[in-house]
Amino acid sequence: MAQDDWSKPAAKAIPKEGYFELEQGRFGPLYPRTPACHGFTIIAKIKPGTEENIRAYGDRIEKTIAELPDALEVLRLHYLRWVLFDIEGATYFMYQGIFDTDFDKYTEDAVALFSKYGLNTVFENLEGFPMDWKTNPQAFVEFVRKHQRPSFLEYGEYPYVTADEIKKALKLKRAFSEMLDQMQ
Repeated sequence: MAQDDWSKPAAKAIPKEGYFELEQGRFGPLYPRTPACHGFTIIAKIKPGTEENIRAYGDRIEKTIAELPDALEVLRLHYLRWVLFDIEGATYFMYQGIFDTDFDKYTEDAVALFSKYGLNTVFENLEGFPMDWKTNPQAFVEFVRKHQRPSFLEYGEYPYVTADEIKKALKLKRAFSEMLDQMQ
């Protein structure tokens, strides 16, 4: 199936390594674009006593997006999902993100975005996260790579479609609907 054919759902099984052919990016192996676009899943143990900080950070993101809908636009996100869960008495954080850029660009954009606004990241509540991440993007990358769990299957109902393409199609749909409403 061609990567520009969004008309049929697609699924892609991914090898255990997370890629089909080893291609090095600036920060390690490049993961392939899949029917769900690009993304990663990070699972890491939280620092004891930081669960409320993590939940409060989620509240801050919600408020920021309500006030500044384009605040995270540079990241080209489709979805983020954050989950806290327990394993044998320890609490873990799972960060799942689906976005349109490759891992290297996403990482660079995230570090630049947070540095530009003097913001901290929720990852600072995770054990082993480098506190110098704003000035040491390589340490940030190493942490993410160490805690990344590559998916082995990705599915897209509208495969390989970017967030910008979806927004454009929805704007066109709205304009067309308004035009039809005016004609009645």
